Amino acid sequence: MRLGRPEMFNTDPGSPFSSQAFTGVLQACGIAISMDGVGRAFDNIFVERLWRTVKYEEVYLKDYQTPAEAATGLGRYFPFYNDERPHRSHDGRTPAQVYGIQRGEPDDTASAAAAKVALRAACAAAAGVNPM
Repeated sequence: MRLGRPEMFNTDPGSPFSSQAFTGVLQACGIAISMDGVGRAFDNIFVERLWRTVKYEEVYLKDYQTPAEAATGLGRYFPFYNDERPHRSHDGRTPAQVYGIQRGEPDDTASAAAAKVALRAACAAAAGVNPM
């Protein structure tokens, strides 16, 4: 969570992310919750566009056979998507260029992982939930 906590978390009401254990952590952290209803894809249009792009540019082309293959492939794709792939909506620039994000610092991954763990633990403690 190097760039801060999200203002909103969007999900659908039928998912496991709608449980009190999960939503309580979000609420304790001051994160707004948006739950889509039937036919409400426009509630989360940016994420819908992202997943469409991921599916057509990566998932369907690679036809992953195992979860490990998917994790490896997507682990490579998202840095490409953010750091190298030009985006029409950003006038041919990458999201990293638009938002001023620089990657590749030596402890970048470790710092981000530590920040995520710390935020999860703090939010869970505030909600009275076990974070693991």
